[in-house]
Amino acid sequence: MNNIDLVKALHQIWNTGDLAPIDRVYAHDFLAHWPASSEVPERRGIEGVRFGVGRIRTAFPDWHEQVLDVFGSGDRIASRYVSTGTHKGTFWGIEPTGRRIEIQEISIFRIADDRIVEQWCMFDDLARLQQLGVSVEHLRKVLKI
Repeated sequence: MNNIDLVKALHQIWNTGDLAPIDRVYAHDFLAHWPASSEVPERRGIEGVRFGVGRIRTAFPDWHEQVLDVFGSGDRIASRYVSTGTHKGTFWGIEPTGRRIEIQEISIFRIADDRIVEQWCMFDDLARLQQLGVSVEHLRKVLKI
């Protein structure tokens, strides 16, 4: 599988919640970097991926990442995508609202030995929380500010 197809396979894992291909897509020492505002700014290893997929698909069972662009060179692949989902489970301590969210995301992936070993992801947590109707008081509590 070429590097672009590998990144597309990663998005399919998140879209379907099917964890079977994880070992073929992610390296065992995988490391993800999320924005500092995230609840979990770093995620490590296959278990970190399993946790992340389970967490997002529990909160947003219809989670979908529509890939708009994917390109790269050498061991680096970039992906621009729109993530959508309906809030049906607790997320960041926020009880289900039934609201549908849509957030823009960009990720850069580093690939080695035919596996994704590192990811840098940028997304707008504030937009996600605003779409969920989160109060300023709850934001302060969650973000500890």
